[in-house]
Amino acid sequence: MTLRPHLRLHVVSASVRPTSAARPVAGWVAGRAREHGGFDVTPVDLADLALPFLDEPEYASSGIYAHPHTRAWSALADSADAFLFVLPMYNGGFTAPFKNAIDFLHAEWRGKPVGLVSYSAGGTGGAPAARMLRPVLEAVGMVPAESSVAVPGIDGLVSAEGFRAPGGLAGELARVLDEVAALAKAPVSA
Repeated sequence: MTLRPHLRLHVVSASVRPTSAARPVAGWVAGRAREHGGFDVTPVDLADLALPFLDEPEYASSGIYAHPHTRAWSALADSADAFLFVLPMYNGGFTAPFKNAIDFLHAEWRGKPVGLVSYSAGGTGGAPAARMLRPVLEAVGMVPAESSVAVPGIDGLVSAEGFRAPGGLAGELARVLDEVAALAKAPVSA
């Protein structure tokens, strides 16, 4: 089996709020992923996709997409070997627009590894949102990394200059990236 030297990793900023901390955090994550050396990194901003609430007449599992926005999202997601989702926690869970973006597609997710970086203003770092997301990702056939990153106190870490990562966070993210890379290179059972 021949492996690409670099896996195509999409780092998805999974918030559509104009003032979201997801963008600076995702920018930092994408930078660390590039430094990791095992990935060709593509940043993806969920807000830029501007997906409406699910408006496809067919089930996503059919692969029949009527709308250009869905076909574009499908092509973008399909082009990835793996994902890293940067997600906020709102009211104990992940956001409706993010769930919507997942629900638009089906086959594009199958068998692809995914790492999670969550954040929140409070002390949990968004870990409850990441835990809530895992069964959804597994239901669409993704392979979530066991390791994840949770960033508490996000309000004190994001400023006009960007995201100031707390000590130790780069190491935590490196573990997630290593796991995502290993999962992406593992043979897929038939």
